[in-house]
Amino acid sequence: MTAPPSPGKPRAQDTPDWHAQELLLMREVMRLIGRSLAPGLVLREMLHLMSELLGLNRGRIVLVDAPAGATAAAARTSSIQHAYGLTQAEVERGRYDWGEGITGRVLSTGQPAIVQDIDAEPLFLARAVERSHLPPETVAFIALPIELNHAPIGVLACHRIRSRQRHLNDDLAVLRVLATLVGQLLQLEALVAEQTRQLEARNAVLANALNTKSARYGLIGNSPPLLQALGELERVSQTQATVLLLGESGTGKELFARAVHLASGRRDRPFIKVNCSAIPDALFESELFGYERGAFTGASTARAGWFEQADSGTIFLDEIGELPLAMQSKLLRTLQEGTLVRLGGQREVKVNVRLVAATNRDLAREVEVGQFRQDLYYRLNVIPIRLPSLAERREDIRALALHFVSRANQAHQRNVNLAADALARLEAHPWPGNIRELGNLIERMVLLAEGTLVTGAELDRFLPGAMATQPAPVAAPPAQAPAEAPLVRDYAPAHSHSAHTLQAALAEHHGNQSRAAQSLGLTLRQFSYRLRKAGLR
Repeated sequence: MTAPPSPGKPRAQDTPDWHAQELLLMREVMRLIGRSLAPGLVLREMLHLMSELLGLNRGRIVLVDAPAGATAAAARTSSIQHAYGLTQAEVERGRYDWGEGITGRVLSTGQPAIVQDIDAEPLFLARAVERSHLPPETVAFIALPIELNHAPIGVLACHRIRSRQRHLNDDLAVLRVLATLVGQLLQLEALVAEQTRQLEARNAVLANALNTKSARYGLIGNSPPLLQALGELERVSQTQATVLLLGESGTGKELFARAVHLASGRRDRPFIKVNCSAIPDALFESELFGYERGAFTGASTARAGWFEQADSGTIFLDEIGELPLAMQSKLLRTLQEGTLVRLGGQREVKVNVRLVAATNRDLAREVEVGQFRQDLYYRLNVIPIRLPSLAERREDIRALALHFVSRANQAHQRNVNLAADALARLEAHPWPGNIRELGNLIERMVLLAEGTLVTGAELDRFLPGAMATQPAPVAAPPAQAPAEAPLVRDYAPAHSHSAHTLQAALAEHHGNQSRAAQSLGLTLRQFSYRLRKAGLR
């Protein structure tokens, strides 16, 4: 018959399996490290497991109060940074000078300290946790240094009831491993922080470089679509290939064309821009290729055309889709042979010109319907670059708006600014007219704003379509007076009017396109473009 255990002596089954507890502690700590590199979460849970599994209570990690950029050795104070089982007030009291008390001595010497009985140790300060808040039995205190690059930067410490069924050396062995682990975690945190600072600094340099690059060309913004187009532009700028700029009206084709010129080896030579839609059909040849004296009535002197003036430089043909078919063949010959003949002249003139063309029309479709020469299209479509619409560059709207506000303020001697809600309102607007529409709206706002700060509510009255909702003036014009065109014309998409509507407007005004366009709220150019799109001309 087995004798009962003697009083005060624990039974075998009541004795914890300390080895299993240590393994569980280590496994849980490593699992936490695998899930998160944030030391705060890992260290607090480690102190929690020390208390729950091994009876190492009121654990705390004291770290030196080193200012930014200073070394731990230069710091003269330390404080509790992570703890478990301590109140907030106890954590705040846990501050120690270099060499002060047990904790301060471990920091200054880098040697562990074991206090078998805190009541019998005069160096023990009982500063963080008062003695009255501890168990009445004998309490021990263990403090081990936390090292970083072989120099103490902190202390891992805890209380321990001395009368425990566990060897002190076992606790010391576990605490040494944990102190080493804490040092490695803190070192990893420092490395990550340093790399993060370096990456942030590098990002700032790159962002500044992008801003500088865009500013060099007069292009505002850092949106990915803009940078992609700018990157394509720079990759071909040093070649002699023809560049065709595609995109909606108002996307800044002239600025991109100038950027091609500035990024090329021709930057110090002439940059000539020609708007093909603004030249009457009868004057195309003389404008582009020049004329000799006596070539036509009034030609009293010879004149060099735009191609000759752009010799050794760059010529930008905007709206090239408006070029008449007769001129398209002459332009193709000039591009292929590098020569031209002035109107009324007999000799060929050699020219060395880089061509940049732009259009908002679908030239491939124009080729299909016979409105544009196929061979010229292939000659132009060597390097097509699509310019993003403003709706695709919404992150650039704020910067563009502020740029236009600054420019308009300087031009008109005003001091108008945009409120935060007004900038948000601009970012939410669809901008069918793209950057040109935004710039015009900002200038109108600067000129007509009643105060110096324009809010979102006040901005709404300047947006397209807002004028129609304004209250009628007190002195209304006579009923028989002809209606005037609205002060602000809405930007409308190319398919805004059906073929039937266009035909009806033409019939109503007896074929007069100018009056038909005005009746629909369109410019003559917009009306003609819609006629072509509808196949009516």
